[in-house]
Amino acid sequence: MSPIDEAYERILASSVHPVEGKLLIEGALRGMAETLGDPYSKYMTQAEAKSHRESLADERVGIGLEIVENKGRFIVVTPMKSSPAEKAGVKPYDEIVRVNGERMDGKSLNNLLSAIKGEKGTNVELTVFRETEDRHYELTMKRSALQVHTVTSERIEKNEQAIGYVAISMFGEKTAEEWEEQTRTLVKQGIDGLLIDVRGNPGGYLHSVEQIIGTMLKDGEIYAYMQDAKGVLEPLPAKTAKEDDYSKVMKKIPILLLQNAGSASASEVLSGALKSNQRATIAGGTSFGKGTVQETWELTNGGEMKLSSHKWLTPQQKWIHGIGIEAEYKVEASELYQLNPLPVSGSYEAGEFNEDIIYGQKVLKALGYKVSRVDGYFDEDTADAVLSFKQDKKVEANATMDNIFYQTARETILANKTSKSNDDQLQKSLGYLLHSIQK
Repeated sequence: MSPIDEAYERILASSVHPVEGKLLIEGALRGMAETLGDPYSKYMTQAEAKSHRESLADERVGIGLEIVENKGRFIVVTPMKSSPAEKAGVKPYDEIVRVNGERMDGKSLNNLLSAIKGEKGTNVELTVFRETEDRHYELTMKRSALQVHTVTSERIEKNEQAIGYVAISMFGEKTAEEWEEQTRTLVKQGIDGLLIDVRGNPGGYLHSVEQIIGTMLKDGEIYAYMQDAKGVLEPLPAKTAKEDDYSKVMKKIPILLLQNAGSASASEVLSGALKSNQRATIAGGTSFGKGTVQETWELTNGGEMKLSSHKWLTPQQKWIHGIGIEAEYKVEASELYQLNPLPVSGSYEAGEFNEDIIYGQKVLKALGYKVSRVDGYFDEDTADAVLSFKQDKKVEANATMDNIFYQTARETILANKTSKSNDDQLQKSLGYLLHSIQK
């Protein structure tokens, strides 16, 4: 380690660029992790480690906003229901221009989030610009504890059959508890099949997915293998709770798991376990392909080192890293349902070229309008499609991709996404599960 000590002392003594010693240490730690060439191994400062833990917690302090950065502007995607932000009047697509009187021009998204964060019970003031009203609002809200729910469910009746639909957004601290509570309710209500939706689920805690798997597999069935750095394999058996009526139903009921390319890590442990043990049909597309497990070690400077310490393999001892788990029933999502209502604005006409035009062309094509290109060049077909779209929506009828066009496009996408009947991937998967039950 002496070369590191030598470099440390030399930089502090001779560099014309002043730097704190602790920052040099953090830079060296980051460099060590980056040398592994593994995107999942990294050094985290004390603040970064705290944020990481909060992201998986069932409760966090904040104001309840989802924010994206677009061309240097900070746009609200949506305020959380009943959050301080929603109660204060923040709306989707508001642009945050000031936090506690400080302008956000030239700041990063991390700078913005840091400015918004604070202790429970303290106030934060936001200045937002609402494009639809062409005015600014000064809004004050109190930071509070926010409950984060990772599991949602509902009972869907179709063709005289009842399907329990359960969506898992990630595997956090309380996900297994939420899962059991909601699936118990569904079983009491009476269901003939279960559809588990893990589309876009990035993973999370292994212990959470282990508990969920235990409700569906028989006690002792292998749900995955762990392989350490020396190549030693350790089988992971399912652990089931005391048998009751709920347990009996969950271990026999027909199951379909719906995944996509955004289903990763712990989501893939779940799909691999159910598929390999022939406990569920996997529908949708091929999953992301993350076959490593990370452990975190605390360091004496308050930071943490997060490393990929194990590979996880399916019960058939297959490593899916970079490959993913293939769906047995392949079904693509509709173009319109895959589109997100992005905070795009501007004004473009025929003959112009811009990245924002690509988004408009994708929306028009997904809605069925005749668009010959989606490369950002505003040609005659695009102009005709824009005019037809505006006429159909009964807004200002011209062939310009302006703020009215983008606002109407966002509203159209949101209206489409709010109804599960427009989710072709889900509806076809439901149909497949119902057909399997009726057999």
